[in-house]
Amino acid sequence: MVIDLHVHSNMSDGTDTPAELARAAALGGVDVIGLCDHDTMAGVPQATRAGAACGVAVLGGVEASTALGGVTVHLLGYGCDPADAALSAALARVRSAREQRVPLMVDALQRAGLPITVEDVRATAARGATLGRPHVADALVAIRAVADRREAFDVWLDQGKPGYVGHYRIPLDRGIALIHEAGGVAVLAHPWGHGTRGVLTGGIIASLARDAGLDGIEAFHNDHDAAARRELTAIAEANELLVTGSSDYHGLGKTGHPLGCNTTSEWVYDAILALISMRRTP
Repeated sequence: MVIDLHVHSNMSDGTDTPAELARAAALGGVDVIGLCDHDTMAGVPQATRAGAACGVAVLGGVEASTALGGVTVHLLGYGCDPADAALSAALARVRSAREQRVPLMVDALQRAGLPITVEDVRATAARGATLGRPHVADALVAIRAVADRREAFDVWLDQGKPGYVGHYRIPLDRGIALIHEAGGVAVLAHPWGHGTRGVLTGGIIASLARDAGLDGIEAFHNDHDAAARRELTAIAEANELLVTGSSDYHGLGKTGHPLGCNTTSEWVYDAILALISMRRTP
């Protein structure tokens, strides 16, 4: 069984619709996908319906924007109740902050000499998607200011660059608690990628497991080389954490991350489902 537990649709910053994502997984020989859009679970029903029609199981999830020590940490929540009031409110606050910073980013880019507008950004996003930096990046590609998303981030949008504007993120320990309260399983996404290795040390991960109830870490990810994967697996084993793997697929929005390029073992997937069942049972 091929299990890819972290993929994105155009409800956040992927380029496939949720239904297209399920069909692409079927064509690629992937049996299970975890749909983890940024700060939203809006695409899960559509992906689940399409998956049922083409033989792909969809594990509903979310990639929550959290923070530790002022640094953004992405936290995967699997199997959360989408109707949970506290988690929904926290995610809505993050989405609102993302939306509110887009005009500020556009203004900063205009002051830097780029002919970009908020309308350009809106034109890149699917209906219902939360606007964010990837959509600003796509707008920069559309006006030919950069060649691709990666260049947009490297030159204009990453922290410290001319177009960067911060936004609200959920405190990491609170994010773990919210996911648990919603009946879900909390897993650190690509913990040693995106500038987080200095924050998510082995000691910090151990404390998150011990004190906050962290359930797992995504060790097998393209942001991690072979040495990092071995180290993260050892940290997970020492702290009785689940080890997951995934593509972090974004369609055309991120190159080199094809569906199924990293996978999760069947026994870990079963353990995640068992935890969800236990936590979601009244």
